[in-house]
Amino acid sequence: MNSIAFRINLLNKRLNRALTLAERSPNSVSVMAVSKTRSVEEIKLAYASGLRCFGENQVQEALPKLTALNNYDITWHFIGRLQSNKLKKISQHFDWVETLSSLPLAEKLNKHLASQDKTLNVCIQVNIDNDPNKAGVMPGEVTTLANDIQNLPYLNLRGLMTVPEQHHSLAEDRNSYHRLKTIFDQLNQQGFGLDTLSMGMSADFEAAVAEGSTIVRLGKNLFGPFADQETVENYITDEPQHVYY
Repeated sequence: MNSIAFRINLLNKRLNRALTLAERSPNSVSVMAVSKTRSVEEIKLAYASGLRCFGENQVQEALPKLTALNNYDITWHFIGRLQSNKLKKISQHFDWVETLSSLPLAEKLNKHLASQDKTLNVCIQVNIDNDPNKAGVMPGEVTTLANDIQNLPYLNLRGLMTVPEQHHSLAEDRNSYHRLKTIFDQLNQQGFGLDTLSMGMSADFEAAVAEGSTIVRLGKNLFGPFADQETVENYITDEPQHVYY
């Protein structure tokens, strides 16, 4: 078994354990392979092990990969900071944008999509911890932006995404994700019909699963770097440092 397949197998076990402990149904969380800086061959190995969702955060780096893998049934998510001059290419090549955080960018993206008669799945990126070093709309502004996006016919608002502060305790991890889930639930109570919560990364995905994540974004856990297979197994299968449930 190649090392990527080995890691994916172990991570699936760890994810299933987290789902069981959270009393959630199997397959209720999807794994996004964060493939930035990774080669086409590495992506093919992850695909061969069952992954179908991949995330990229740099347009220029991503486009050659998307072209090379055009015949693969991959769902491509853009997870980087949005720039106006990149929106046209993003609209042409990606299936999802997870980092929408302003109405002007949403309107420009919608305009590019209109010229293609194409719809695009989007998530609002929320700066859940009000961190000046993170992108995203502030929590109190999410509902207004969601309402605005609903009026743009080529954008299909699917949910929320966040990159929280780097925390040092379980309580902080879960608190950030719980607050995003609360906003998500409030929007659905208003009739938005959202189905996607993209939250949780390599270091904290169990906490995100416990709080209702539907997509976890994993890079290092899937692709390395690790010195050897034994180190991979120890890293991935170790019990979390805290009890997550």
